[in-house]
Amino acid sequence: MTQGKVIIFSAPSGAGKSTLINHLLRGDHPFQFSISATNRPPRGNEQNGIEYFFLSTEEFLYKISNHEFIEYEEVYPNKFYGTLKSEVERALSAGTNLLFDVDVKGGLKLKKYFGNRALAIFVQPPSIEELRNRLEHRGTDAPEVIDERLSKAASEMEFAPQFDVIVMNKNILETVPQVKLLISNFFTAE
Repeated sequence: MTQGKVIIFSAPSGAGKSTLINHLLRGDHPFQFSISATNRPPRGNEQNGIEYFFLSTEEFLYKISNHEFIEYEEVYPNKFYGTLKSEVERALSAGTNLLFDVDVKGGLKLKKYFGNRALAIFVQPPSIEELRNRLEHRGTDAPEVIDERLSKAASEMEFAPQFDVIVMNKNILETVPQVKLLISNFFTAE
């Protein structure tokens, strides 16, 4: 059986990558969402094993020490995110194509790990001001958390040139077809 391929999405918080991924998952592309692990609490209606594997800090640190992650990052102070080897290897060995939603450093580590089996896409917001508007309208974060995310966004955007492609997300209805074409071309390229 052929090993699966990997599509990696990274972006500053609020750039629209999760919305983009949700559109793609409802489409006709043959992939499965790779669920990351985190030690942060669920937001809104998030459920364990659906959006994330929600672990305690102790569980997360144990898995780090036991080398159970392909990659992990302390994205915010004492807020860890990572990709579990066991979940990824199971899916890829079954021929499943995986779609990742990870921070920029994690995205670059995944790209390095998977090499030419991966397409790394950086989703860029039109501006920091638009990013603030999106985060405020999302309504899931306190003002000080939004300020923290915005200060992080500027440094995250500096990593964009290291990705295979940068997609500017001004309007999700225009961005979705553009990304679908990129993915189709990647799947058909040898």
